[in-house]
Amino acid sequence: MVWVNLNQMQVVDRGEKMARAIWKPGTFIYPIPAVLVTCGDMQNANIMTVAWTGILNTNPAMCYISVRPERYSYQLIKEKGEFAINLTTEELAFATDWCGVRSGRDYDKFEEMHLTKEKAQMIDCPGIAESPVAVECRVVEIKEYGSHHTFIAEVLSIDADEKYIDETGAFDISKCDLIAYCNGGYYPLNQRIGKFGFSVQKKKGKKKRKNT
Repeated sequence: MVWVNLNQMQVVDRGEKMARAIWKPGTFIYPIPAVLVTCGDMQNANIMTVAWTGILNTNPAMCYISVRPERYSYQLIKEKGEFAINLTTEELAFATDWCGVRSGRDYDKFEEMHLTKEKAQMIDCPGIAESPVAVECRVVEIKEYGSHHTFIAEVLSIDADEKYIDETGAFDISKCDLIAYCNGGYYPLNQRIGKFGFSVQKKKGKKKRKNT
């Protein structure tokens, strides 16, 4: 294997046929969610696009978003101590990108993107009605790492669009046409290639007929 350090222009030959480029430290962990985070309140709400987000804990349910302090939404979240994570779909791709490159200081993003405010259950800030799922969050801690500050939050409620709930009461995520962010691009997530535990699932065989 050949390892190439692009910063120092070094090549390490390990005597194998494969080769890898070695880059400086970065954020090359993809794909990741591209979510619309809402904050503020019903009268003064804003939307920003966040990709640095994820799950921290199962019980209690905890998540995080990482935000640059200079972002308009940063102060709104810090002051209110709450926000909502709205999952995005192919239909919301344009709004997802636009809300990430325009500031709430200059635009009413709900109005500009023709999105509908939806009253939340546990927090003051609205969700986005066009999103299949809104995750209501309350900030419990803020970590300052450098370029981004991380809002660590407790999940208070999951608001799911009923049209994606099947007859068993389960949420059918395959119908949502969710999107992800990957190295500067948005990609669809509409095809399942397996399910949790499928690698060790026993194959169902034909039952043997008993001799009579």
